[in-house]
Amino acid sequence: MRITHLQLTDFRSYEAVQVELGPGVTTLVGRNGHGKTNVVEAVRYLSTLSSHRVATDAPMLRSGAARAIVSGRVQRGERALTLEVTMVPGKANQARLNRGNAKPRDLTGILRTVVFAPEDLALVKGDPGTRRTFMDELCVALQPPLTGDLTDYDRVLRQRSSLLKSARGKPRFDHSTLDIWDEKLADLGARIVHARLAAIESLAPHVERAYADVAPGEGTCSIAYSTAVKVAADQAEPSNEAGAPTSATPTSDIGAALLATMTERRSQEIERGVCLVGPHRDDLDIRIGDLPAKGYASHGESWSCALSLRLGSFALLSDDGDDGEPVLILDDVFAELDTGRRAALAGRVARAGQVLITAAVPEDVPDQLREHPGGHRLLLVTPGHIAEANDKVTE
Repeated sequence: MRITHLQLTDFRSYEAVQVELGPGVTTLVGRNGHGKTNVVEAVRYLSTLSSHRVATDAPMLRSGAARAIVSGRVQRGERALTLEVTMVPGKANQARLNRGNAKPRDLTGILRTVVFAPEDLALVKGDPGTRRTFMDELCVALQPPLTGDLTDYDRVLRQRSSLLKSARGKPRFDHSTLDIWDEKLADLGARIVHARLAAIESLAPHVERAYADVAPGEGTCSIAYSTAVKVAADQAEPSNEAGAPTSATPTSDIGAALLATMTERRSQEIERGVCLVGPHRDDLDIRIGDLPAKGYASHGESWSCALSLRLGSFALLSDDGDDGEPVLILDDVFAELDTGRRAALAGRVARAGQVLITAAVPEDVPDQLREHPGGHRLLLVTPGHIAEANDKVTE
């Protein structure tokens, strides 16, 4: 799998630009603020309909522009597909697939990407929401239809939260309405929890191996899905005394556990006016040895954990399905890593099919990647323009 062509209109700093992208390594070099990260952000957006830098679409529109368009051609085996998304402030995004109208969610999962960026340190040191987003993006890459469940879950969660606020201080509130939304939230939540459990259980051995490669001699890194929801004793795995669900737990059992916990905690939820049960409260437990990485890991260990999560994701997605490796994006990270981690990262991705790198100077890119067997191409980025090294500007 690879992206072969990218075209941007009024996206970030680009009024209009297009660039051909080939196999091997492509390095975009430019000074900070000149727009190199904007290019890989656009590729990522075509993959997930989200940015790895900002939470909303508005910052991605060029200043003063009424809309922004991101278009790309994707090669998946023998198939060539054209994806296009138009972002319009205050309105639903518009999508096209092979020149025909489509729903934005129809594009999700066609182009697979894995991005490693400086922001990834938050996967270890940040709030649980960052780790939940990581898990959900991995789940969608593995199971694109889950996009609909995630969207529907957010909608039901907002509606149920509104009802909980309405019920506060009203002893005669009709709880039958809440019962309906409880069932919807439990049904959707169970599918999301089950997908996360399966994804994290598959990812865990890849993360462990990646950490051993990038941080030799620094112990082990393990990951596990963390949820407060427990299934009934007769539904739990025999060896699982805590009753935590696993990927082998039927979705219906997880849904029943979610519904039972909602019923048990309803008075607390009404008192606080928030939903206290569901995948929106869960987390990814990352450990170095027996200790939680958050709060205990050093700065270098935290980088190694974050790097291992992304390298593990790349390995898992490369093994999944018949579409080949995802596109690997390394966004301005080599300058952040020490010599050992830089070399380890280069060694792990030296034979990836397509790698997009951003760097302030070419020397930030290790020789292993500049000598990639698939070739190395250098693009120079200046405000609003992308040029082949020693070639003319392309607009």
